[in-house]
Amino acid sequence: MNIAVETENQIQEPVQEKTLYEKLSTSVVWAKIFRWEFWPFSVFYFPIMFYWAWLSLKTRSFFFFTAANPTIEFGGMLGESKHKIFNLIPGQFIPKTYKLNPSVDQESFLERLKLEGLDYPFIVKPDIGERGWMVEIIKTEKELAAYLNRVQVDFLVQEYVPYEVELGIFYYRYPNCDHGTVSSIVMKDMLSVTGDGERNIESLMYDDARAKMHIEDFRIKKPELLERIPAFGEKVEINSIGNHSRGTTFLNGNHLINERLIKVIEKVSSQIDGFYFGRYDLRCRSVEDLYQGNHFKILELNGAGAEPAHIYQPGFSLIQAYKDIIHHLKVLADISMLNKKKGIPYYSFRQGLKEIKKIKKYNQQKN
Repeated sequence: MNIAVETENQIQEPVQEKTLYEKLSTSVVWAKIFRWEFWPFSVFYFPIMFYWAWLSLKTRSFFFFTAANPTIEFGGMLGESKHKIFNLIPGQFIPKTYKLNPSVDQESFLERLKLEGLDYPFIVKPDIGERGWMVEIIKTEKELAAYLNRVQVDFLVQEYVPYEVELGIFYYRYPNCDHGTVSSIVMKDMLSVTGDGERNIESLMYDDARAKMHIEDFRIKKPELLERIPAFGEKVEINSIGNHSRGTTFLNGNHLINERLIKVIEKVSSQIDGFYFGRYDLRCRSVEDLYQGNHFKILELNGAGAEPAHIYQPGFSLIQAYKDIIHHLKVLADISMLNKKKGIPYYSFRQGLKEIKKIKKYNQQKN
């Protein structure tokens, strides 16, 4: 018996220690310190505040941005209603979407869903929200019941768009010009793991710092998913919500910008009254389809608060990121000043503070 045990121990392969590089590459603490894409918003944007102060002096208004998109609340900087923005966009460019009150019960919800011609899966998201907060794909009645139990604010129900390619396309147009341009494209690579045929999804997530940041959330919401063991080489998309805060990797897609794309985005933008500056988040069947103006749907339109999100490409230069942000803020200020000359006023300081208080109150309500 001792001999058998001894023989078994002899043939066991030794567990190899991870190298320092491997430990650091999977360390969440290391990533949050040395990979600026994970820095808190206030830390990353602190240097930009000095340029913002200069623009406020130049425009003589802290709330100059409110004139950039006059048909969007607060210019689309904060607290804007997604539902109201969708009402500005021609229906053929957006998924079927409608708004509900948080007091809706499940039976009424399902009746409305059937009336709208929708079925599982579908998307639910707060009418006012940002950075992926409470955006979910609902696939079952159990998931629906859990969402209705949690949601405390007005929310949207949106048709799920099954196209594989998700992009963020930044567009702007000066009010004194007939044509605008596309200045940034971010390609979205959803959070995923690749199976080795032996370990479950939770174990595989420990191999990547980005994925490790979201393990606890999945333990609460989808513990059964973490237990699944993917086949060798099988890629499993574990989060299909295209937000950086939800684990999506943002990739620089500026090489996709060409005259065909600009023409398509221009066609859409020209039909949205009062829109001059912002980013479309959309899904398309393929980039070539998008170039032809076919098989794409706009999931959201973000206004003055939108970022040129290509900068969050892993390894992207921090200095270049700041240059790109400053360029877009300059454009934002220039558009606002041109609109002011056309008679579109900035929010007064009093109006701006009132809007900020309203947003603050909403944030307290949602928590």
